Amino acid sequence: MEFHEISDGMSEPVRKAWQRSLTSGRAALSRRTMLRAAALTAGAGTLAACGIPAARTTGTGDSVANAAEDHSASEKEVNFSNWPLYIDVDENDEQKHGTLDAFTEATGIKVRYTEDVNDNVEFFGKVKPQLAAGQDTGRDVMVLTDWMAARLIRLGWAQKLNPANVTTAITNIDSRFRAPDWDPGRLYSYPWAGIQVVIAYNTKATKGKPVTSVSQLLDDPDLKGRVTFLSEMRDSIGITLLDMDKDPAKFTADDYDAAIARLQKAVDSKQIRKFTGNDYGQELSSGDIAAAVAWGGDLIQLKADNPDIEFVIPEKGFISSTDNMLVPAKAQHKTNAEHLIDFYYQPKIAAQLVAGIGYVSAVAGMQAELATLAPDVAANPLVVPTPEMAAKSHVFRTLTEAEESDFEAKFSKLIGA
Repeated sequence: MEFHEISDGMSEPVRKAWQRSLTSGRAALSRRTMLRAAALTAGAGTLAACGIPAARTTGTGDSVANAAEDHSASEKEVNFSNWPLYIDVDENDEQKHGTLDAFTEATGIKVRYTEDVNDNVEFFGKVKPQLAAGQDTGRDVMVLTDWMAARLIRLGWAQKLNPANVTTAITNIDSRFRAPDWDPGRLYSYPWAGIQVVIAYNTKATKGKPVTSVSQLLDDPDLKGRVTFLSEMRDSIGITLLDMDKDPAKFTADDYDAAIARLQKAVDSKQIRKFTGNDYGQELSSGDIAAAVAWGGDLIQLKADNPDIEFVIPEKGFISSTDNMLVPAKAQHKTNAEHLIDFYYQPKIAAQLVAGIGYVSAVAGMQAELATLAPDVAANPLVVPTPEMAAKSHVFRTLTEAEESDFEAKFSKLIGA
């Protein structure tokens, strides 16, 4: 695509991780790998946006009046910020994106595609000053994880979508994704991809013994010191709450404290070795750790590289979340952005995207297209959950501002952050 340079704007650890991925195949570096690599530079300054135009002052910071003059009709472009390696690419040319190219061909709208969302908190820190000041961020579409998308909506920094421009999305969004508590009816956002939190283990490291529950991770003496949990609070706490027969969508502050205490006990006894981003992958594959709470998108590549890797959906369920497309306040090309969002809800386009990134799609009808395009991917329950697996999916409820501050502080203390 014109305007795209994949490595511009990356911090040095992120750039090096990306370069390493090229030597072992693109799929070896997932969106979550990039999240962890970016975390290495947290606090070291913001990352430069690649291809994003300078912000335009268009408002006063009023969180209600978040719209700007729409230049979509006269400026056939859209500025799209996403996570690194989170879109399909041409196998023969990393600079070409099939679905983005198809969008431009179908609409005449050029996409300025930027891979600068390396971490939710870091990205929020980058755009917050402009949004708070009522300024255009230079972005028309951004992809953020559900809890951060919820924050922007709560603050009045996301624009309500025009239903007339997202008719395909309204029709084709899978029923499971239609009504999150933070955006009922999907008035502001549509999922880009779904993320699953499951249990993974190395059969060689466990000597063939299956690992099937969080209780086993926390209590089995055979696993002592060879277990990792995730450094994402909602994922580790959520799956622990499920194991305690608590609903992550309805838990109380006391329930949260009980989950923290349970994990703290395992930390103190050295049952849990550490909390990680997805750098658990190498240690799990080598057998240095035996079992982990893991992200489904990572396990596809890990298992492809090492048949000793297995994953389990706990009987009590698993945590799922979404990364979501939304239009920020003061965006200059809102209509074009809505057309882009809508475009990705065509089943054929959704299938092409899923085949390229290996994450769950929210598009109904995508599976049939994917079965023709990439049968092996379509048969993988981490990409296309079976009905039985989908029934065990749970979401972590939206937190109030006070809860978010309190809970994050307690979790940070737990993991030593």
